Amino acid sequence: MNNNYLIIMAGGIGSRFWPMSTPETPKQFLDILGTGQTMIQQTIKRLHGIVPIENVFIVTSKNYKSIINEQLPEVKDEQILLEPCMRNTAPCIAYATYKIYKRNPQANIVVAPSDHLITDETEFRRVVNKGLEFVASNDVLLTLGIAPHRPETGYGYIHAISGNDTFRKVEAFKEKPNRATAEKYLAEGNYFWNAGIFLWSAASIMKAFQQHLPAVAGIFKAGTDKYFTVGEQAFIDEEFPKCENISVDYGIMEHAENIYVLPADFGWSDLGTWGSLWEKRTRDEQGNSVVGSEVQLYDCQNNIVTVADNRKVVLQGLDDYIVTEANGVFMVCKKSEEQRIKEFQKNC
Repeated sequence: MNNNYLIIMAGGIGSRFWPMSTPETPKQFLDILGTGQTMIQQTIKRLHGIVPIENVFIVTSKNYKSIINEQLPEVKDEQILLEPCMRNTAPCIAYATYKIYKRNPQANIVVAPSDHLITDETEFRRVVNKGLEFVASNDVLLTLGIAPHRPETGYGYIHAISGNDTFRKVEAFKEKPNRATAEKYLAEGNYFWNAGIFLWSAASIMKAFQQHLPAVAGIFKAGTDKYFTVGEQAFIDEEFPKCENISVDYGIMEHAENIYVLPADFGWSDLGTWGSLWEKRTRDEQGNSVVGSEVQLYDCQNNIVTVADNRKVVLQGLDDYIVTEANGVFMVCKKSEEQRIKEFQKNC
């Protein structure tokens, strides 16, 4: 187990969950499900028993270090990797990987977002254990593919080569499809939702960086002598902004030949929208999902309501709305219009 490591990507600003999520406190640091735990706390907890806490590395913005210290006091400062600017997921993963490799060249790594929902954690742990065994003995880059339940147009897809093997070679990654294409993917049976969760050995992903993103690899390889020293942050502050702004999907996964997918179904959602949050939260008989102890509903259905426990709110006659109050903003918005939230935020 000591060879198992976890990289958590926690630098996003969570703009789609405004006003509850703000650049100062984005959704990964919020308890948006009303469980008593924030999203990042849940991310670490679900891998307890697979990855020792000392092998967890969190890549985030400098702005969020104090929040992580408060929410995850068991994580040491040397495990919190502070980005001086946003450069997408490839530089984030490369930085953490080169640092982990310095400590343990035999490392096997799980890369996970900090703000996704997984409802069947037992199945998730089984899948991750299986995947770690595979990447420990094979030079492969493994991604977890979620078996689709509906023709979803909001996710990217992984096209796997047909076959009955547990681990299936990836043919291609597909962008978010239109409805007709999503229905075709669902019918064919060899397409999976791209969950953005990866497993690989440190050696395998470093080789892929050197082959497909050599400039990024060169930057972090040059910092090897700085990692776990007092000079690390100064090196990162100077060199990290020089990295190309590119995702690991575009930079590596769409080009490498040794990409495999492990199909899975563990109740995953990226919680990318208020609508997806409504689908996953507990709802009453009228379809309302409410967080807030003083909320009263009359003739309301299919709404998602999130307010502070001490806030008295009375709603009547709403159907399929988002109602939330946070950070001095009270918002009422049709779920079907939530793509306009960035517009609302800009004008507020």
